[in-house]
Amino acid sequence: MTTKLERLQAAIEGEVADRPPVALWRHFPVDDQDPRLLADAILSFQATYDFDFVKVTPASSFCLLDWGVEDEWLGAPEGTREYTKHVIHELKDWKSLEILDPEAGSLGRQLQNLTYLQEDFGQDTPYIQTIFNPLSQAKNLVGKERLFMHLHQDPVAVLDAFEIITESTIAFIESARNRGISGIFYAIQFASYQNFDRESYEKFGKPFDLKILEAADGLWLNVLHLHGEDLIFDIAEKYPVHVVNWHDRETSPSLRDGKSRIHGAVCGGLRRWDTMVLGDPESVRREGMEALNSLNGGQGMILGTGCVVPVLAPHGNLIAARNVVETI
Repeated sequence: MTTKLERLQAAIEGEVADRPPVALWRHFPVDDQDPRLLADAILSFQATYDFDFVKVTPASSFCLLDWGVEDEWLGAPEGTREYTKHVIHELKDWKSLEILDPEAGSLGRQLQNLTYLQEDFGQDTPYIQTIFNPLSQAKNLVGKERLFMHLHQDPVAVLDAFEIITESTIAFIESARNRGISGIFYAIQFASYQNFDRESYEKFGKPFDLKILEAADGLWLNVLHLHGEDLIFDIAEKYPVHVVNWHDRETSPSLRDGKSRIHGAVCGGLRRWDTMVLGDPESVRREGMEALNSLNGGQGMILGTGCVVPVLAPHGNLIAARNVVETI
């Protein structure tokens, strides 16, 4: 029997094993406030759908709470929490950030969540930890508008703080290695021409991204997630990752064109709202087959969505996505 690891490694190498891999992931609001409850929710989801890898999706604040932010669950259909308190207000506040202890506080609780998953999954089910890049973390520390204002006012002060965020993130990844992760899901929210030109992202994003991805070297399933539209997709061609995931049904490049530009596998093919939430099992099957056929039966591809599946997605649609790969 082909293992999940073998199936994923074949996709990374541009091939297909017994079938293309498939993976969907979602938030677990309320449960994500407790490491045991989050682990139980993830384990139940995986037991139901048997995806080829598990993306561990805590609330985005898990890496920021120890710096003092606050957030609240207000019912967002994606399962995300709203930030109710930022900790950076003035430029001088960036100097208040200190490197966090990954084994303490909120970071420590997330490591405990990984420990629970390690005890259950062992070596049979690959699982990867969500990591937000420093720009994305900074946005939630200060708010998006104020972040860009500070970058214009005093970029050196902000970049110094990015170094602190980067070092804290690297320390967390090193501790997560010891909890059996197969890789990281590296989420970038600002690699878009709506936010930066290439030169600006080279300054404010890329140096810190590369440091973190270097820290993840040696893991075998590092996934790059490019969030949003009008992407600076060039970075996907250069970053040392195994899989690239983006909103391929909502912005260019297409899945096929993106695969032609990168080394490794692509992950996508399904629209998370129009198809996974508002569609029916037949529309999921049809769209999944179209995506797989665009890459010669799924060569070098993992079937998935461009981002988290909303918590509203019907069970039947999730089952349809899982089963479509069995028909190839």
